[in-house]
Amino acid sequence: MQNDEIPPLSGWSEAELDRAFAAVAAEVEKSAASIRSPDDKEQFRLAWLGRKQGRLKAISDAWLKSAPAEAKKQIGQRFNTLKAEIEQRLEQAGAGSSDSALNAEAIDITLPGTRRKLGAEHPLIKTWNEIVAVFQRMGYSVGVGPEVETDYYNFESLNFPPGHPARDTQDTLVIVGQERKPLRDRLLMRTHTSPVQIRTMEQQPPPVRIIIPGKVHRNDAADATHYPIFHQVEGLCVDTNITFGDLKGTLDAAMKAFFGSSVKTRFFPSFFPFTEPSADVQISCPFCGGSGCRKCKQSGWIELLGCGMVDPAVFGFVSQKQSLYDPARISGFAFGMGIDRIAMMKYGIGDIGLLYSGDQRFLEQFA
Repeated sequence: MQNDEIPPLSGWSEAELDRAFAAVAAEVEKSAASIRSPDDKEQFRLAWLGRKQGRLKAISDAWLKSAPAEAKKQIGQRFNTLKAEIEQRLEQAGAGSSDSALNAEAIDITLPGTRRKLGAEHPLIKTWNEIVAVFQRMGYSVGVGPEVETDYYNFESLNFPPGHPARDTQDTLVIVGQERKPLRDRLLMRTHTSPVQIRTMEQQPPPVRIIIPGKVHRNDAADATHYPIFHQVEGLCVDTNITFGDLKGTLDAAMKAFFGSSVKTRFFPSFFPFTEPSADVQISCPFCGGSGCRKCKQSGWIELLGCGMVDPAVFGFVSQKQSLYDPARISGFAFGMGIDRIAMMKYGIGDIGLLYSGDQRFLEQFA
């Protein structure tokens, strides 16, 4: 409303002021009674309390500012009372609108709810979590890292020299358009989770105890036991005076925790570029107790993982960024195993492709 809609006061007596403000209060009551929606409420607020064209501002300009000094106090008191009444009307209108809105959104809680089908962990994820839980109980934390890696972290820092067969594109999925980069900076899909070991040691001084589960990629033709995508879990322990005996004790305890206390372990010499000495680990077949069955190919033993003491050359690469990894002062061990293979063995799955097919008929067996 505009200033010219406010009639001038005919006088400054209390009677005249009471009459004028009573007329305005009646106007407020009439306007508030017409509020039916949030939009009506907003229009009411702007009409009366708007800073530029609100009714109260017009009253202030027409009556309060032009009043003589002796009348300003009486007008100001009545003005504040009128403003409080308008704000009270707004609050009452807001409560009613909120109640109406809530009532409109109310649901009938006596109606039956939507039944949600219970899901189940994918056999890969279930096996993953079980393995990680075993090592977490032994004090290991979980390490993570990128799946797209540089040649340096995937090969060079792990003591894979240039020309090593693992660097060949027959074994490794490389990112195109990398030929102009230096070899160590070229990108590829990681072939193992071992790069996380290097990244962790560069960022964290010893001691280190981490377990590293994750997805890896290799240029393998798909068949019953091979797939271009699979999952590994690796472990790393670095500290002073770590020995091969610590490695054997850790893996023996882990295998018993995962497969049962009756399981035995045995170690055979092997070779890995990033560990020295290295070993393959076999466990007594948990399905036949070592007497021989189809799963262990009648041998009573199952080859499960590789391990070894961290090669001093690996600590040499790490010490370029983290000087505390001096191979003369510290030692450590590392190990790795395939999650897919363990899941297939545990659940009797004959084709690794089933783990990635998304076939509901297959997955429902594990629900």
